[in-house]
Amino acid sequence: MGSLWGGLDDVQADAGYDADHPPRMGFFTDTSVCIGCKACEVACKEWNDVPDDGYLLTGMSYDNTQELGASTWRHVAFVEKPAVDLGMPTVGPPRDADQSAASGDAGIRWLMSSDVCKHCTHAGCLDVCPTGALFRTEFGTVVVQPDVCNGCGYCVSACPYGVIDLRKDDGRAFKCTLCYDRLKDGQTPACAQACPTESIQFGELDELRERADRRLAELHERGVDVARLYGRDPEDGVGGDGAFFLLLDEPEVYGLPPDPVVPTRTLGSVWKHVGYAAAAVAGLGVAAFSGRRR
Repeated sequence: MGSLWGGLDDVQADAGYDADHPPRMGFFTDTSVCIGCKACEVACKEWNDVPDDGYLLTGMSYDNTQELGASTWRHVAFVEKPAVDLGMPTVGPPRDADQSAASGDAGIRWLMSSDVCKHCTHAGCLDVCPTGALFRTEFGTVVVQPDVCNGCGYCVSACPYGVIDLRKDDGRAFKCTLCYDRLKDGQTPACAQACPTESIQFGELDELRERADRRLAELHERGVDVARLYGRDPEDGVGGDGAFFLLLDEPEVYGLPPDPVVPTRTLGSVWKHVGYAAAAVAGLGVAAFSGRRR
């Protein structure tokens, strides 16, 4: 394994693949056009034969999956916010919360986003797996092999996004595979194929980043200054995400950590200090032995 920090020009080469491997593939999710239809959730479960996980409505939202987990690989978040003039997307002409209240409207706006595993450049789950159940594919994605997983749960605590989890009925870890089987056949992942608004966009990661930059610039030109990219920066705490987002509010509003950092980032300094401690102990041992000989 190479660097544990910062961006990587070639994650597949870092994982040991030959130079002729496919380009790194990923997702760009533009939440500004997500309509919350859940087609991605349904397509994911159908294609990957993912079992249900209760589908419990809280009574406070249309969200019946709550969060990502071993049996929820795509999660559509429904977030209610006070209505403000974003310029888009709204029903009717843009206006602020006071104008909405005066007109008798509810004065709220919906933020919707389809969350998924980020397939990090520096994947904590992959780094800590003791059995090799997690591996980096030739497409740069991170996949679990359930038949190799021993259910230790190290990957669960190592994920800075809280994505991967153990399935309660058998104790093994599961998460999004970015439809690895479909990728090998040259197909689009099921969720992106089903998305009716192209909120979920699949393709070569470098091209998606360029597309996201253009979309962000377009929204800023239209006055949507709150728009920002999340997981786009290769120098962030996970080296950039293989699945990144355009958001219309702070990451925390969508249930995303504001500054995710892969726990294994500090492994290098940990081993350095262990080396210092070992050298000090060895030095004390030599000094004690020499003193006794005198």
